[in-house]
Amino acid sequence: MFLNPVISLNSQVSKISHRSKQTGSALVIGVFIITVMFLLAATLINVLDDADQEISIEVWGTRAFAAANSGADRALATLFPVDGSAGSCSNPPLWEIGNDTSLVGFHGCEVLMTCSATTTNSSQNNMTQYLITSTATCSSGQCNSGSDSDASCIRVSRKVEVEARD
Repeated sequence: MFLNPVISLNSQVSKISHRSKQTGSALVIGVFIITVMFLLAATLINVLDDADQEISIEVWGTRAFAAANSGADRALATLFPVDGSAGSCSNPPLWEIGNDTSLVGFHGCEVLMTCSATTTNSSQNNMTQYLITSTATCSSGQCNSGSDSDASCIRVSRKVEVEARD
């Protein structure tokens, strides 16, 4: 049994031409998959960066709230001293709590405290009411350098008000 060489050659040519029509489709699918994977990876990186920044803001917010509470406590201790001496409702200067107390978690935190007094004179009793406002601002990065500010600058502020009377 001999095969006809012309028929055999024609079938091989048709197989080769059929394959040559399919060779580019795998490349296109491969490029598409790589592009989709790249976009998914870029989106995941952005989500993780946003989550990191949100956690940093939450931590700095907690520190600022604790610093504002400490400032209010300090102003109350000045207003009503423990030893029973006369206190004063004065506005102390800006308190850099991290530098003054050397507390580890409060570097970069400043507290501004204000105190205002209102005296009520009535026939039944004389009363002085005090309003103490403590505003703490905590920041990290180069926030105060103007136009050259660092992109990683995080600044958080918390305010606490306390009313007291004697």
